[in-house]
Amino acid sequence: MGVATGGHWLPLVPFTIATMALFCLRTPVESLLGTTPLKVQTEEERRKVLNMIVALGVVSAFALCNLLWRGRNIDLLAFGAVAGSAFGVQAVLKKIGRNWRLAAQIAGAAGLTITAPAAYYLATSKIDLLAVVLWIANWCFACDQIHFVQLRIHAARCNGLWERLARGRGFFVGQVVLAVAVALAWQHRIIPTVAALAFIPLVLRGFAWFFRRPQPLAVHKLGRDELTHAIVFGMLIIVGFAI
Repeated sequence: MGVATGGHWLPLVPFTIATMALFCLRTPVESLLGTTPLKVQTEEERRKVLNMIVALGVVSAFALCNLLWRGRNIDLLAFGAVAGSAFGVQAVLKKIGRNWRLAAQIAGAAGLTITAPAAYYLATSKIDLLAVVLWIANWCFACDQIHFVQLRIHAARCNGLWERLARGRGFFVGQVVLAVAVALAWQHRIIPTVAALAFIPLVLRGFAWFFRRPQPLAVHKLGRDELTHAIVFGMLIIVGFAI
């Protein structure tokens, strides 16, 4: 986004490497700490997980040192603090119980989507309203996807409109709130028209689920469909703000 609006692309290379390494680091760390169902069971597994943690840690550390060398991009630490806090909240919510799993994932999404304004800052050296809008837009998209996927999994056997509404009333209300919020943001010129249009496929597929005929849950197809929505959303957001 920052590059499309005239920023510099070079800092985004180490930033992408760092974020990808840190993202991949989460799973082995959680496995080692035993905070997820996938836990280290044997000494051999522990050794392999530790090796992976060290390798990913070194890669991310070198990339971050490149970004922060001699005090450059120092405000990037603020984004890191926000991400760390979000993941901390996520870990606490996971510990509370299964009923808080959705809230935990939404908290984690706040940490993951902070990379959008961070990348914008690295490209433009600015933290402004656009940076905040990028974070909120991407977080809302991620929250909607998380809620939809959870609903599809847990309400796979629901038949008919009223049964689905009873099970997914929270998601339905969320869809309405999201649609109204995007419309208001577009009306007040907070987001451009094309960026607002990026939310339409998301909202339509959410509402359409309540009215579709019952069908078996195809997890792989669901994953592919949501990946397609994510790609389309990202492209429209970039184009929308760039023009």
